[in-house]
Amino acid sequence: MNKIITYIKRKPQKQYHSIETLFSNIKVEVSKLYRTELVCTKSSGGSPLILLKNLLAFKRDKNNIYHITGDIHYMAFVTGKRTILTIHDIGSALQGTLFKRLYIKLFWFWFPAIFVKRITVISEFTKKELEQIIPFAKEKIKVIYNPVGKDYIKNVYKFNTIKPTILCLGTKSNKNLERVFVAVTNLNCQLHIIGVLQPQQIVKLEKLKIQYRNSVNLPLNGIVEAYKNCDMLCFPSTYEGFGMPIIEAQSIGRPVLTSNIGAMAEVSNDSACLVNPYDSLEIKKGINQIILDKEYRDNLIEKGFENIKRFQLNRIVKQYNDLYKELSVNVQ
Repeated sequence: MNKIITYIKRKPQKQYHSIETLFSNIKVEVSKLYRTELVCTKSSGGSPLILLKNLLAFKRDKNNIYHITGDIHYMAFVTGKRTILTIHDIGSALQGTLFKRLYIKLFWFWFPAIFVKRITVISEFTKKELEQIIPFAKEKIKVIYNPVGKDYIKNVYKFNTIKPTILCLGTKSNKNLERVFVAVTNLNCQLHIIGVLQPQQIVKLEKLKIQYRNSVNLPLNGIVEAYKNCDMLCFPSTYEGFGMPIIEAQSIGRPVLTSNIGAMAEVSNDSACLVNPYDSLEIKKGINQIILDKEYRDNLIEKGFENIKRFQLNRIVKQYNDLYKELSVNVQ
């Protein structure tokens, strides 16, 4: 295939890096077989003016294959039929006022689904949600899981049973931190929370006298070190399109507690301590079991190493390469 695969990414922002890291790794591997290039949008945000600016600034080469890597789905207006769109989650389409929901559905889902040739999603859970929003384009949707990054490699450690460090990634409402705070109350542990804490979250941490430290805007190597320096990952999210922390922690070799619903249950595949994310007592019991039961904890770690085999980079890249080949041959 002599066509160029152009990855289109949102304008870089220091607080967001998950999509960027994911497709940087994919692009490196794809470049071993095909010519690739990267284009970033000029502006960030979701207002009509921002959309217009980004669309007008884009210059299309009709011979290229375009891959919109996420978040900026509306770029499908100008990329042409030879386009793959990756959708990471549907949450934005389900929230806000009636006008906002309609605006998101139109410019992030309905119109892009009409224009692009293929749509990839990162979990079966997201696929089912997306099919409800764009039933007319169901045949375009394919599940390709996120790969685990090459920086996340096995790290041997000794679990601190006296005062473990419990890692929590993300501070938005879906990350369910308030219930985690209740769950660890009176446990001899320290939370390491990554993300900007809201004032009400800080108030609750102090009220419950929870020991914690907070890190903000960590680079990739800082995230990796956070996994290495923790004893377990606590990730009882109420909503995810995938749940990257699950496989990142498992790749490092840490036991994981996560939710028994949605994408979290799918991605962990019975290799984590699964709990009801809406029940603080159940979260507490899960944390305690990981801390107190060595056999259970070690079993989770071994299951985690087995689970991440499904998310190896070369396996994921092959699935994308098959799509690029399909578009090269079939789209005129």
